[in-house]
Amino acid sequence: MVSRVLLTGASATVLLAARTTLRNWGATKAESHAILPGDEFVPEPAEVITRAVTVAAPVDEVWRWLVQIGQNRGGMYSYEGLENALGLDIHNADEIRPEWQQLAVGDEVRLVRHGWLGLADGLALTVGRVEPGRFIVLLEEPWHAVWSFHIRPHGPGRCRLISRSRSPRAHGAAWLAGELMDPITLLMTRKMLLGIKERAERSARADAPEPITTASAKQG
Repeated sequence: MVSRVLLTGASATVLLAARTTLRNWGATKAESHAILPGDEFVPEPAEVITRAVTVAAPVDEVWRWLVQIGQNRGGMYSYEGLENALGLDIHNADEIRPEWQQLAVGDEVRLVRHGWLGLADGLALTVGRVEPGRFIVLLEEPWHAVWSFHIRPHGPGRCRLISRSRSPRAHGAAWLAGELMDPITLLMTRKMLLGIKERAERSARADAPEPITTASAKQG
């Protein structure tokens, strides 16, 4: 009996650790516990999920792609085919567009087009805070939640791109719905972070000066 209890307890501990790791995919322990801009919109107690990726590109390069997000802007850099199979009409940009380079407090970042599944207004998040080159805080007003993105330097020409979602602690059916949706949210958010990473690294390589070879140095 004792061994069975110990085994059950150990299994629960392992499952809890795995769940925490998946929920906070890519984030360090320090990042997961850090207080970030936007957290103040949802005071304790709260459900907090932090996900992150290292990008081999400067902060400014990553920002140019991040600031373009939105269904009617540069897309979400996630699984475009799946999103459009659901009728979301999202098209991920592979170029920087000047008209999408500005976001201000009160602006909307649209996730779902107007009229989708009978939603006349679709779904859009409101910019609650923004600091160019540092962070975007989006307010999910129907659920009183926050989705924020943060860019932090991480060595020469590198940075960390962090996604933080923060919502009031749910109970009952709302908690169950959140748990069922979490694997899907993880996949889409992970792909989004990797999509921005891929584009920023590619454009950073394209903008980098060509190395000076011995032959070119002699010619100079």
